[in-house]
Amino acid sequence: MLLSLARSKRILFFGGKGGVGKTTVSAATALAMASEGRRVLLVSTDPAHNLGHLFNREVGPRPVRLAPNLDGMELDPEATVNEHLEQVSSSLRRLMAPHLAGEVDKHIELSRDAPGMQEAAIMEKIADVVALAARDYDLLVFDTAPSGHTARLIALPEMMSAWTDGLINRRDKAERFSSVLRNMGTDKSVGNKIFGGNEKDPLANRESSIRSLLNRRRRQFSDLRTAITDHERTSFIIVLAAERLPVLETIALHGQLRRTGVKVGALVVNKRSPADMGDFLKERRAQEDVHLATLTEALPDLPRKELGLAAHDVVGLEALQEFALRLE
Repeated sequence: MLLSLARSKRILFFGGKGGVGKTTVSAATALAMASEGRRVLLVSTDPAHNLGHLFNREVGPRPVRLAPNLDGMELDPEATVNEHLEQVSSSLRRLMAPHLAGEVDKHIELSRDAPGMQEAAIMEKIADVVALAARDYDLLVFDTAPSGHTARLIALPEMMSAWTDGLINRRDKAERFSSVLRNMGTDKSVGNKIFGGNEKDPLANRESSIRSLLNRRRRQFSDLRTAITDHERTSFIIVLAAERLPVLETIALHGQLRRTGVKVGALVVNKRSPADMGDFLKERRAQEDVHLATLTEALPDLPRKELGLAAHDVVGLEALQEFALRLE
């Protein structure tokens, strides 16, 4: 069931509560698709990365080969924020007057720990990865952070598009104001003092650069939003355990994703207790049945795959390949 879904998509997101096995399920799915000849990129957006541990090798912020047809990368939140702020700082320095460089540095340093900065930086990186994968890969698989973080991340493209639209509207007003100043013949005396322009770097060029930068960001977020909400191309798979909190969190996450226009394609119930291995596990499975009944009542139409509890940790290519056989 899960692999059939993967065969029909270009982008898959795996999400859910922490500790339920998202990395294992997403990596096994990616490996299975790669073994069928598709070029696959597996990307971790979880700050607590596990891809390297799972594949027994170093995985970093640039694609590395994990298996034939399968590349992997881990988005480092701190490094991504630093890269993001460096790009923003460079842009601001080009657009602002030289004497305002100190203010730019101060603003950037204060922004480093601002709420939402890490999510915004990761989202820009995800947009870059989606564009890269569209050119170089057949399937893009995201192993995401725990539910709450992922829900906020998925909602960001729409929020940041709206924020950028607001900035563009403000630039429109600024341009009209600048035009008035130029028509009054006061651009050099007033406009340049306000915006830092000079004869070699006129205000009109500065406004054009700002508009170009904002429009590029708007296109970036708009393209990402389109990709995430394209039900033909993209699907979200929620991984959970048959326990009370993961079930309730899954129902809440499904509602959040639906409100943002993201389609949940399947549920994967991982680490399911066997029913025929003694009284303890029999009782455990009966308790799991109660929680899964709640899930069925809340989300009756979603296809669901149940994966039995494994006797050993799933680590390395051979173990992942064996695990992937259970995903069909």
